[in-house]
Amino acid sequence: MKKVIIMLAVLLAISLSACSQSNKKKNQQMKKVLVAYFSASGVTKGVAQQLSEVAGADLHEIKPEKPYTEADLDWRDKQSRSSVEMQDKSSRPAITDKIQNMQDYEVVYVGFPIWWYTCPTIINTFMESYDFKGKTVIPFATSGGSNIKKACEDLRATYPEVIWKEGKLLNRASKDELQKWVESFL
Repeated sequence: MKKVIIMLAVLLAISLSACSQSNKKKNQQMKKVLVAYFSASGVTKGVAQQLSEVAGADLHEIKPEKPYTEADLDWRDKQSRSSVEMQDKSSRPAITDKIQNMQDYEVVYVGFPIWWYTCPTIINTFMESYDFKGKTVIPFATSGGSNIKKACEDLRATYPEVIWKEGKLLNRASKDELQKWVESFL
């Protein structure tokens, strides 16, 4: 009899745990989620598209009013547009296609390539174009060799009113890896 009671208690605990996880997933699914990204070469765009699919999120490209050319992106040229923008902390490249219903989103993933160890200044333009107070913002990035740590520190320092979650570098992330990452926020 004692074994039966213990077995029932264990089954009850497992059931309650499963219900709790299910409720967390349902609550996350009920939240309106956005994946917004800036991609200069298409790498970040590919990751953002996969992330949007995995997270069940809307997708929005952060588009510069004046598209970047290959010469603009030449980081070895100190006079290239991207080099000049990154040297000027007040630089805010204009963006197009603004989101009309940003107030509807509770969770926003913000993606970008790492430029000079941080996020491109166009991300500041995006962050300053909307009211993120009370929203959960999750940065993600792609990079040829840098990590995302400084970008996350810079964003937290510049926008302290935002509820920031731990950012992640998503180079070559599989759908399974993206799924686990998204679920880690539930």
